[in-house]
Amino acid sequence: MDYQAKLSAPFGILGIRCEDDALTGIDFLPLTHSAERASGPFAQTVCEQLARYFDKPDAQFSLALKYPATAYRQRVWQAISAIPCGQTRSYGELARQLNSGAQAVGQACGANPIPIIIPCHRVVGRAGLGGFMNSTGATTLDIKRWLLAHEGITG
Repeated sequence: MDYQAKLSAPFGILGIRCEDDALTGIDFLPLTHSAERASGPFAQTVCEQLARYFDKPDAQFSLALKYPATAYRQRVWQAISAIPCGQTRSYGELARQLNSGAQAVGQACGANPIPIIIPCHRVVGRAGLGGFMNSTGATTLDIKRWLLAHEGITG
């Protein structure tokens, strides 16, 4: 994968993908990767805004985003983006809001190419954490737990 930056985060390395002046993806990379400086001014802006979020969880993002998505996924990602910092919604709550099913919402969450900016970590199961990035593995759930705790959400 070609990254325009690899940013050190409190829980690992983020691979930043940009196209022109738009963010196209953020990948959680294995710890075998090391940070790499941004290859251009827009990627540098992405890194600066993410670093600001890691310092202050209510920091606002103002980045152009570009991602292929169905109309349904766009609706889900817009609903996720409207969840305020420090709050969560369940898959079922979002499903009711969108007149959809919880499983479809979960699939759209898992397909989110720009986590953190589109804060899919704020979507949880009815009775637990739920998944993160199409996974229920320990590493990805540890990242979700870190992001939620960083925003003051415990439990």
